[in-house]
Formats: sequence, C-alpha cells, structure tokens
Amino acid sequence: MLSLWAKTSGTWINLLTIVLGTVLGLTLRKRLSPATETLITQALGLVTMTLGVTMAQSLSRAKAGPVDGIILALLALVVGGAMGEWWQLEGRLTALGDALKARLKGGGQFTQGFVSASLLFCIGPMAILGSLSNGLAGDSTLLTLKATMDGLASIALTSSYGVGVGFSALSVLVVQGSLSLLASVSGWVVADPATNPYILIITGVGGLMILALGLTLLEVVQIRLASFLPALGLAPLAIALIHRLQP
Repeated sequence: MLSLWAKTSGTWINLLTIVLGTVLGLTLRKRLSPATETLITQALGLVTMTLGVTMAQSLSRAKAGPVDGIILALLALVVGGAMGEWWQLEGRLTALGDALKARLKGGGQFTQGFVSASLLFCIGPMAILGSLSNGLAGDSTLLTLKATMDGLASIALTSSYGVGVGFSALSVLVVQGSLSLLASVSGWVVADPATNPYILIITGVGGLMILALGLTLLEVVQIRLASFLPALGLAPLAIALIHRLQP
C-alpha cells in the first residue's frame, strides 16, 4: 500500500518549486526597472497564450457522437460561466486573495498575482493526469515536470505581481492533493490522454481558459476567468450524457 508521501509527492515538489520561484522572483524584482517588469509579464502572457492555443486544439479530437468538441466546449463555457457567476466564484477567489493580502500585509498586486498564478498552475492536463498518476501508482514524473515549469513561471509572475504568486501554492495543494488522494481510494485508471474524449475535452476547455489568462496578462481584456471553472466539470459530463443517450 502506498504511503501518503508516495501518493502526494508530486504536489509537495510542486509547492516547493513555486515557493523557490517566488523567492527568486522577489530577489530579481528589486533589481528590475518597471519597463523590464512589464516586458517579463508580456513575455509570460505570450507564452501562456501559445500554451492555451496548443491545448485548445484537442477539441478537434473530442467528438461525442455527432457533436463536435468545439460545440461541447462552447456549451460548457456558457453554462459553466453562468453557474460561476451565480456562485460568485470570481468574487470569492478575489476575496480569498484580499483576505490573505490583509492578513499578511501584502502590498501592490498581491491578489492579482495570487489569482493569476492559481488559475495558471491548477488548470490543465498535467495537473489532472499528474495527480491521478501520483495517487494511483505513486508516479510523480508528470507532476515533477509540471513543478519545474511552474517554478520558472513563478519567477516571471513574481517579478511583476509580487509575493501573492507564492500563495498560489495553497491552491495547488488543495487541487492536486485532493485529486491524488481521491484517485488513490477510487481505483480510477489513467486513460490515454491522446485518445480519451474526456481528457481531450478537459484539455481543450482548459486551453481556452489558459488562452483567456494570457489575454488578461497582456492587458488586452479583463476576463472573469474564475467564473468559467465549472466548465471543466461540465464538459466531460456532457460527453458522458451523450454517450448514454446514444442507441
């Protein structure tokens, strides 16, 4: 039987890299001009948009019977967005960031850094598949790779938004830790992400949200991204429903 550490090791490694990246980002921030900080944020925004577009391409392979993946994604985002607004997810996540900011006497863009980093680090197939693999088999390879990427992103985000980025590690702990522990007691089988429609639709919808985050980082438009979070659960449920209704 796997130990608690074996089931969640990738998540703890991920937390460590985010914290280390934040410390390095704070160190560099003191030596950077405002223009350079803006440039770093723009670079991260461009890379984030590229990642989002790449992930969103999986929608073309996420068909459920006669319904295309892009249609499923649209329905999931519309319905999920309405649910998120009803539940006030954007406001609640921002309030959590503000509460941490007040308690820790954080300054500047603490809340924006916390929210942006939390969404970036918790949305995507690596977080989901890596957590499932870690919980089921004790394999932290995928989460370790993700941790490396998150650590580098933390440096860039912290140089612009400050220490709030580091507290996104709490979001990672809750999301990835919960998935790993849930997988360990459920007996799920990690499906092939290249062919499984459920993984493909989650990846695609997550990609659209990552793309939206990139637009926000570039200050092209401010999107209430947290409100779309229910779409990540509604999209695979829609596929399951369609498969069940098919003769």
